[in-house]
Amino acid sequence: MEIFGIPTALLGSQLLVGLINGSFYAILSLGLAIIFGLLNIINFCHGAQYMMGAFVAWIALTRFGVNYWVSLIAAPLIVGALGVVIERLMLRRLYKLDHLYGLLLTFGLALIFEGIFRDQFGISGESYEVPELLSGGVNLGFMFLPIYRGWVIVSSLTVCFGTWYMIERTKLGAYLRAGTENSQMVQALGINVPLLITFTYGYGVALAAFAGVLAAPIFQVNPLMGSNLIIVVFAVVVIGGMGSIMGSIITGLALGLIEGLTKVFYPEASSVVVFVIMVIVLLVRPAGLFGKS
Repeated sequence: MEIFGIPTALLGSQLLVGLINGSFYAILSLGLAIIFGLLNIINFCHGAQYMMGAFVAWIALTRFGVNYWVSLIAAPLIVGALGVVIERLMLRRLYKLDHLYGLLLTFGLALIFEGIFRDQFGISGESYEVPELLSGGVNLGFMFLPIYRGWVIVSSLTVCFGTWYMIERTKLGAYLRAGTENSQMVQALGINVPLLITFTYGYGVALAAFAGVLAAPIFQVNPLMGSNLIIVVFAVVVIGGMGSIMGSIITGLALGLIEGLTKVFYPEASSVVVFVIMVIVLLVRPAGLFGKS
C-alpha cells in the first residue's frame, strides 16, 4: 500500500523516527524554556547536562550493576543536584545582569563538562542495552514498532504535560511565576524565593538528564551527543517562543514530525528544515509562535 507514491511502511517508520526525535526536542526545549522563562538564564550547558544524564546511567549499569529503572530516577537527581550547585555558586550572581553573561558562563561550563568526559571516555561512544521489559516490538500491520521507542514517546509526553500542569495549574507553579516577577512581594508572604529559584534550575537540569537516560539505549552514549542536539533544541525554543512552556512542547513534537516527513519527501533538506522554519517564524513573528512580544 502506498500514500502519494510512498510505501506506508517507509512513511510510518519515518513518522515514528520523527515522533521520537520530537519527544526529545520537546522535553529538552521544555527544560530550556523553564530556566529562561522563570530565571532569564540562557542555559547553554543544557546539552552537556543531557549527555551527563546518559553517562550517569551507563556508568551506573556497567560499573555498579544499577539497572535502567533505578537510573531513570537517580540520574536526574544526581545531575539536578549538580545544577543546584551551579546555580548557588555561579548563576545566582548573574540574574540582574544582561542575558549574555549567563550564556557565556553556561557555554563555558558545557565545554568543561564535554572536555572532562571526552578525556575520560573518548568519543567513540558506548552502547547501553535496552531493558529486558521493554525489548522486542509490536507488529502494527503497516510497520513494526519497537516497544522501547513507544515507551520513550509515552514517558516524554507524560513528563512534559505533567510539568506544564505543575507550573501552570498548581500553587507551587503560581509561587514560581510570582517569585520571578515580583520577588519582594512574594518574600513578604513568607515564601523563600531564592530556594524556589534554585529548585527551578535544578528541575530544568533534571529534565535534560531524564532525556539523556531515555536516549541512552537508542543513541551511542558519547561526550558529543549533547552538542550535536542542543543547536536544534535552541531553534525549537526560538520557534515556540522563549519561555513558553506549552510552546516548547507543541513545537518540539511538530518539528520532529516535520523533520521525519522531510526525510521521506526531500531527504536533502531534512537537516536544515528546522532552521528554515525558524528563519520564517522570526521574520513573521519575532517573539515566536507562542511567545509574548
